[in-house]
Amino acid sequence: MPDLPVNVDGAERPDAGDADAGDAIVFARPAHARHRTFAAILANTAVANLTTSYLFFALTFWVYLETRNVIATGVIGGGYMLTIAVCSMAFGTFVDRYRKLTVMRASAATTTVAFVVAGVLFAVAGDEMASLASPWLWLFAAVVLAGAVIEVLRDVALSTTVTILIHPDRRANANGYVGAVQGLTFIVTSVFSGLSIGFLGMELTIVCAVVLTAIGWVHLLTIRMPEEHTVAESDAHGAFDVRGAWVAVIAVPGLIALILFSMFNNFTGGVYMALLDPYGLELFSVQMWGVVFAFGATGFLAGGALIGRVGLGTNPIRTMLFGVIALGLICSLFAVRESAWLAIAGVWLFMLTMPAVEAAEQTVIQRVVPLPQQGRVFGFAGALEAAAAPLTAFVVAPLAEQFVIPWARSNEGAAALAPWLGHGDSRGIALIFAITGVVTILIAVIAFRTSVYRRMSASYQTAE
Repeated sequence: MPDLPVNVDGAERPDAGDADAGDAIVFARPAHARHRTFAAILANTAVANLTTSYLFFALTFWVYLETRNVIATGVIGGGYMLTIAVCSMAFGTFVDRYRKLTVMRASAATTTVAFVVAGVLFAVAGDEMASLASPWLWLFAAVVLAGAVIEVLRDVALSTTVTILIHPDRRANANGYVGAVQGLTFIVTSVFSGLSIGFLGMELTIVCAVVLTAIGWVHLLTIRMPEEHTVAESDAHGAFDVRGAWVAVIAVPGLIALILFSMFNNFTGGVYMALLDPYGLELFSVQMWGVVFAFGATGFLAGGALIGRVGLGTNPIRTMLFGVIALGLICSLFAVRESAWLAIAGVWLFMLTMPAVEAAEQTVIQRVVPLPQQGRVFGFAGALEAAAAPLTAFVVAPLAEQFVIPWARSNEGAAALAPWLGHGDSRGIALIFAITGVVTILIAVIAFRTSVYRRMSASYQTAE
């Protein structure tokens, strides 16, 4: 692939020609050198994602096993996403104002400190965390989640490094490889989170997380990115530049609709955030559920690798909508019977499809939004999308715990659900999954027929 002319400060070229604003950047080194740098950053981010996912999964498993209450998992998962929603605009503003590697290093250092503090809390008051009424439990969970949320700042920066280091024609493929790496981290964390809680306990699990985080931080200090010798000029101001993000979003016809559609996807994602672990832990032991999730994550790895190989086609937005329809179909069917094998197949197919949906949005933003505004646009999108899931989780978890699950286990409810969803203690959760999947399919089909879909597709093609 050809390289573009070089500008020593890494800023936009004034003679960008007919390249779109999102691609008006320079490449300071040959493609193979830039790809090595991107691979190093991606591998480092994989370690960071692995660590935070490992501890977050472990926290969720441990809290559910200690309390046997889906409200606890819903609050933890919802709190995580809600905090991301609150912080995402600040993350995007920081990414636009500072060098990307500097942002990543600061994130890694903060996460390491947070996990160390969590370890100290558990050592001091671990025996007092067996009840939902324990303030120590929620303080411990809050510190772990704070460390995990700060790590999300690295993901925002990673999206902009794709723009800086990868040629426009290869960005969809690069985003696919990002998905593949995320799948690989899921494989590792799902297995080891369950095994850690089952065999090592929470204390040693925290120790492992601290060590992994520190290793990633040290490695990040060795990476260099000459393409960003100085920060690209940006109009970002303050810590929460909401106005700048909004101006950048509305400048692209149809982009706000794409972000809102992704926000809707996270409304449905909140259902699975609140209920998938309780559903799996009713079918499997904690150790086996970790293994099942690890096998499912091979689907994420395969889906991301497939996109890395073939891309997303000429219209990533169309690919995303087809992917959402497939996700709705999977979610409607994978729990129609209380079957371990059906659950395993459903998780795997869900993971196989998800990378296409996530990579499509990333690819579109990287092409149609100028680099100096991309951090805030990614942050704006992340804020809206992250806000949706906790709202759903906070509603669905208590609804399931107090009404749907007891009704489904009653004689009347079991008889009503048996023709559709079979028999079993988890039929109430299965009912919520099925309804969510059907609604997802209907919304995606409607989106195909809107003028907004046509405008956004045209914006992408014009930029290309």
